[in-house]
Amino acid sequence: MLKKIVIGSASLALLGSLVFGRDVVNYAQTAWSATREAVKREVPLEFQIERARTAVGQLAPAIEKTTKVIAEQQVDIEQLNKQIETRTADMATAKDQLMTLKHDLESGKSTFRYASFDYTADEVRRDVGTRFARYKAAEAMLERDRKIQKARQTALFAHEKQLDQMLSQRKDLEAQVEQLEARLQTIRAEQSVSTPQIDESELSNVKRLIAEVNKQLDVQEKLLDSNGKFGSGLIPVDAKPAVELGNVTAEIDAYFKPVQDKKVADGPKPAPQVATAERSK
Repeated sequence: MLKKIVIGSASLALLGSLVFGRDVVNYAQTAWSATREAVKREVPLEFQIERARTAVGQLAPAIEKTTKVIAEQQVDIEQLNKQIETRTADMATAKDQLMTLKHDLESGKSTFRYASFDYTADEVRRDVGTRFARYKAAEAMLERDRKIQKARQTALFAHEKQLDQMLSQRKDLEAQVEQLEARLQTIRAEQSVSTPQIDESELSNVKRLIAEVNKQLDVQEKLLDSNGKFGSGLIPVDAKPAVELGNVTAEIDAYFKPVQDKKVADGPKPAPQVATAERSK
């Protein structure tokens, strides 16, 4: 498999050199740069912001490491301070003893008594010389410790300053990421208002569902209407007719009676009674 990859890569390189000549490297770099920029443009902004937030979070190990170094330096300085304090107190005591022996030697006595023991002047002189040499060595060591103390304090101050800067920068970066997130949310909200994204298929499903429900409701109303018509197929009779039948016939008689009476009045008149009487005579 590896052999095929190597052969394929070599073939592509040879083909590129034949087509583009000496500019094959420049063409390759340009193509790679263009491809990389195109890929970067296709990456969603949400993903880019999340990358920035992750990058800010990755600063935590460095901050923790610096904090640990500062804590260790603080402990070392505290221990060194205690050592310097103890050594300074011991040297003060040693100096007092040395000065006491020195004053005794200057008195000119031949013997001296210390802690229930007698010592000759030569023994005291040798002891004073030894004490003085040790005192000078201790003083030099104390001076070195004080230099170390100063150097450690300087380093501690530098690390504390570095830690403060790292914490401040992380807070600034976190604030910048939050600002990016707020800006993106604002843009997305404005985009959703100006160009609302509605799924046409979902919209069609809702419309179809509403139409089906309306149809079912129409069917239910028709069923209720059918069940409520007990006199289906019969003559519809109003519960309270507007005009009673008897009154209608009376009105008809009253309307047409004057006409009938007039016709009777206009008909053949009977013979006068007088003529009849005369005829009978």
